[in-house]
Amino acid sequence: MTHAMKTLLLLLFITVFATELRSQDTLRVSLQEFVERGLEKSGQIAYEEGAVRLAENRVNQARSTRILPNINLDTNHGLVPGVVSRDDNLPESQYYLDPNLENDWEDWAIFTRAEISAVQPVYTWGAINKAVSAAEAGARAAEERFIAARGDVELQLVELYYSYLLSMEISAIVNEAESQINQVDRVIEEMREEEDPGLREKDVFQFEIYRSEFQVQKLEVEQGAERIRRVWSYILSDGEAEVVWMPAEEFLDPVPVQLEPFEVYLRSAFVQRPEMRGIEAGMEAYRLSADATRAQNFPMLYLGLTASFANTPNRPRQSNPFIINNTNFATAAVGLGIRQNLNFSALRNRTERAEIEYNRARHLRDAFTDQITLELNEHYAEAVVAEERVSRTNESLTTARNWVRHEQLNYDFGFGEMEDMVEAVRTELELRVDLKRQMYELNRKMAQLYKTAGLSVTGIAQP
Repeated sequence: MTHAMKTLLLLLFITVFATELRSQDTLRVSLQEFVERGLEKSGQIAYEEGAVRLAENRVNQARSTRILPNINLDTNHGLVPGVVSRDDNLPESQYYLDPNLENDWEDWAIFTRAEISAVQPVYTWGAINKAVSAAEAGARAAEERFIAARGDVELQLVELYYSYLLSMEISAIVNEAESQINQVDRVIEEMREEEDPGLREKDVFQFEIYRSEFQVQKLEVEQGAERIRRVWSYILSDGEAEVVWMPAEEFLDPVPVQLEPFEVYLRSAFVQRPEMRGIEAGMEAYRLSADATRAQNFPMLYLGLTASFANTPNRPRQSNPFIINNTNFATAAVGLGIRQNLNFSALRNRTERAEIEYNRARHLRDAFTDQITLELNEHYAEAVVAEERVSRTNESLTTARNWVRHEQLNYDFGFGEMEDMVEAVRTELELRVDLKRQMYELNRKMAQLYKTAGLSVTGIAQP
């Protein structure tokens, strides 16, 4: 094999994985199952779900301001002495008239006092409702960001799935190449024993060098197989150490979907991309937040409620409505009130901030529109080229196989050259490797195209 073939195999073995089966149970999973289980084990997805829950919590907090946003209860407790009057003709309800009233240090009781106050907004110029709507829009934006993060992980899992299939194919080709190396070694030994004049020492030296380098490449394949086994075991296994996981497919084939016109993916991207929907939801959240802040410039009408109660058994309750015994009484009041925030400078700054954030989100939408168009152009062109490469490489492989058969016939009839037959076999192996690599690249490019267009990346496996 040539140096170009050696370099090609080395690059492939570094970037893809091979499969190593042991005496263990083997379970196969489809692409959809692999992605679903990978998402369940993803720490990044769990982290993004936390952001969604936080956004939902903010919505609940905003909604809670509609009904009794401020309600407080205070209680006090302690020991207090009773009171005694020296005027025997004065009833307990009129003890407040006795200027010589004294504490009774021999009479102790538990003092209890409770006070509750509540404020219920009646009319806020829409500030509360707009704040709730802004929080809901923010929650939608967080949900879209979660969907976008999920799509990134799905793309990684799809690439890992097809990398496994590619590694299986490359592993089979490498095993066949090793078998051919051993065959060439036997032919060289036979030619040495027969002292064949056609055997050149130059060819022997080149073959020995390549065989040594091939052993290093084979070791890299084995290590890659162990690495992919650990990755798949981590993603798919739940304490099942004796299970080997493999793709449901036996061979790596191009995805069954066909490329649509570029405009189809572009329209889909503007509608289906979660990042775009998230930006739109963020813009709405900032707009509503600015409206809610503006409403705070106007006075708020609210309903107030307060009630107080105190009880001490050893102290009398006073009957005069203008005289209150702080240790033994009960009062309640309800009424309308007006509240106005007079810090107009702070309100203005908060409004300006919301407007600035809204404008930033609007500019982000424009920038992301440009980004989508550029990314989609790039990924679509790559997918078109990858599809053409698969087709052309497949044609070249057909030609190479015909060449191999031709050289084998010539060699069997005795007028062919060993060097020509080896060159034909080498070219066929190179093209087989290149075809599988191009199939992998086509599947990967199609997955990237679907992701950019806002489509499910697992949809590439659906005909």
